[in-house]
Amino acid sequence: MKAHKDLIRDIENSPEGPEIGAFFDFDGTLIAGFSATVFLKEQIRRGDLGPYQVVELISAVTQFSLGTMGFSGLMTSAAQFMRGVSEKDYIAFGEQLYEQQIARKIYPESRALVQAHMARGHTVAVISSATPYQVEPMARDLGIEHIICSRYQVKDGVFTGSIERPLCFGPGKVQAAESLSQEFDIDLDESYFYSDSDDDLELLERVGYPQALNPNSKLAVIAEERGWPVRRFKSRGQPQITDFLRSVAATVSLIPSAAAGIPIWALTGSKSEARNFATSVFADVSSALIGLNLVVRDEYNLWEDRPAVFVFNHQSKVDVVIMARLLRRDIAGVGKKEIRHMPFIGKTLELAGTIFIDRENSSSAIEAMKPLVDAMRNQGKSVAIAPEGTRSITPKLGEFKKGPFHLAIQAGVPVVPVVIHNAGDVAPKGDFVFRPATVEVDVLPPVDTSEWRSETIEDHVAEIRGMFLEVLGQAEDDGPRAFPAPARRAPAKKKAIRKKAVKKVPSRKKVVSKKATPKKAAPKKAASKKAARKKAAPKKTPSKKAGPKKAAPKKTLKKKALKKKALKKKAPTGSGS
Repeated sequence: MKAHKDLIRDIENSPEGPEIGAFFDFDGTLIAGFSATVFLKEQIRRGDLGPYQVVELISAVTQFSLGTMGFSGLMTSAAQFMRGVSEKDYIAFGEQLYEQQIARKIYPESRALVQAHMARGHTVAVISSATPYQVEPMARDLGIEHIICSRYQVKDGVFTGSIERPLCFGPGKVQAAESLSQEFDIDLDESYFYSDSDDDLELLERVGYPQALNPNSKLAVIAEERGWPVRRFKSRGQPQITDFLRSVAATVSLIPSAAAGIPIWALTGSKSEARNFATSVFADVSSALIGLNLVVRDEYNLWEDRPAVFVFNHQSKVDVVIMARLLRRDIAGVGKKEIRHMPFIGKTLELAGTIFIDRENSSSAIEAMKPLVDAMRNQGKSVAIAPEGTRSITPKLGEFKKGPFHLAIQAGVPVVPVVIHNAGDVAPKGDFVFRPATVEVDVLPPVDTSEWRSETIEDHVAEIRGMFLEVLGQAEDDGPRAFPAPARRAPAKKKAIRKKAVKKVPSRKKVVSKKATPKKAAPKKAASKKAARKKAAPKKTPSKKAGPKKAAPKKTLKKKALKKKALKKKAPTGSGS
């Protein structure tokens, strides 16, 4: 993406192939801040931890920070409070926290780095001291297949209060990277490791291209002394007071912008011209306050065939500003009913011609949009609407609702897809603050709907959504869905990874580029994968012999039983480091 072109230039010029590793730390590197803090705060809020447990945990964290307790001691202290908790429940808890709080902490720049490495066919992995309940939802979101992290011990689906060793910290991270390199033929001397902490010094020294991202003071000094690249991102994390002030000003600018249209109405007597003037003022003023820069490709498609239904993918509240800036005049919008009750802003939008709908009630939503059909047919107005219905926590495209496409059929107007690439860089879902950023937009040619029929609406929706997916570079199954359980609980998927490793020898580049993004539920560790190989080998023998030996079925069954028993003894009890 051009928005992060300078950041990823070196990667784009690097050699291709899966023999090059791109390893990322998690906290402070891929996300702003520490995910453990988010977990702890929520557990306290829910009453999952009592006062004594909170004091114990804070004491352990303090001792670790002062260097009087090692990471193993910290993890042991945390694990004891997990005793008796259902892992399944904790997985759901982690997914919920990711969607509500952690997803918006991902640095857009770090996401761009991950995508750039994947585009080169590099083997991308997260190597983190955090637990899978913190890391896996993010890894799936970013399409990162391989995860090695620290783990609590689980028995019969319940946490035992102990930890699995070795932990993924310090030298443990080096061991993790070397295990991956052996399993996937990765050349560590040609590989990258991104980290924010001097705790990761051993692995930074082990790879050929150490990268300091948002480094702490110690790592910053070391990186400067050794000539390592240093990058600091300000797109996430604690906003400054000026960020808050700009965001408030940009939000309320809607009201004075609407007021600016009143003199136009008084002078011309045209409410439509007044709205057009107010829309343009709002688009320009709010963009300037936010620091929003647009890179628009094929902008002429915005004016080629009007009126039209302009459909856009919805990532951020800044999408309203983007669409106002693109369309400028003769437009009507559609918003959720909750906006109507916002002081001043809701009424202003209603006076500007916005239709508010109940997204939970499809029949009432269709009824509410009937005035839009009249506005397009008789007043020449266009409609801007997001077929996803609600904002996504990630840039990945959600499912499309049929309403906007029925609207186009009824009004007899074309559909114009407007593909917004990275509006979440400005304000991800759940964030109030706007951040200055460059957003890329592709305006696709108008799609004729004169031959469309309600009976075939699903085909037309799929066609338009496919256009979005192609421009965004996403696969059909990349859309948001429930996050999987930790990978070590799905032994069947280990065979899939082993298969991939075999395939990459004859055609390394193609295997990674095709599979790195869709296969998001395979974050396996090298140790468990080796065990899976041992486990997989004997399975093939009985399956081949079972066919021809029909004369002695009892003997065959007995052999199978003995081998199953042997396999159970060999099967790994955990995921290692």
